Amino acid sequence: MRKNASAPLWRRLLWLFILSGVVLQAYFALRIALWAVIPPSSSTFMRAAELRMLRSGDTVAWQHDWVSYDAISPHLKRAVVASEDATFLTNDGVDWDAIQSAWDRNHSRHFERRGKIVGGSTITQQLAKNLFLSPERDYLRKGQELVITFMLEGILGKRRILEIYLNSVEWGHGLYGAEAAAQTYFHTSAARLSPSQAARLAVMLPAPRIYQKRLYSPYMNGRTAVIAARQWDVQIPR
Repeated sequence: MRKNASAPLWRRLLWLFILSGVVLQAYFALRIALWAVIPPSSSTFMRAAELRMLRSGDTVAWQHDWVSYDAISPHLKRAVVASEDATFLTNDGVDWDAIQSAWDRNHSRHFERRGKIVGGSTITQQLAKNLFLSPERDYLRKGQELVITFMLEGILGKRRILEIYLNSVEWGHGLYGAEAAAQTYFHTSAARLSPSQAARLAVMLPAPRIYQKRLYSPYMNGRTAVIAARQWDVQIPR
């Protein structure tokens, strides 16, 4: 007892840090396990957006309507996979080639000066970030993103991951999920989206608040045609 009581402060702090990390990971795992049967009501990104809107006095109506996987058009599922993560069904949640490429770019002089971590993410990684993490990009946050990514893959599986992603991803200012996007842009349900409508929504995902003002710009038209053609080459969960 006396020996433990006199343990160096740094050692006790180290154990406290390790215990805190274990508790945090357990919290993430429990939340994910709950979402296997109950839809998430919101995400960290949604709550951050709501807070920004409240602080700025923004009066844009909030739109977010959950629909089941079967109530989302297969065209949208295919288009989003084709646009965001073509190997979604076969990867383990991480595109290791993209990570290596991002690592190389992040260590070039240009990106060292900017001090940012950049690189493409899979759908599962994007979901991990949207559900739990902040938009900041650094190595610690990226490491946590990978841990959550493997939890999502192991606990939920591909079908549920894609279902939650399509119901929580941002599609415009105050606009979240496939149903709200379909109703807003095309006055139809997520289940009835056509291949071209689905492709246009998929193209918006990297920067939805920018593209919602340029929905039929030359870039959007050209990219939409590309994704509409590519969507038949990808696989999606049944």
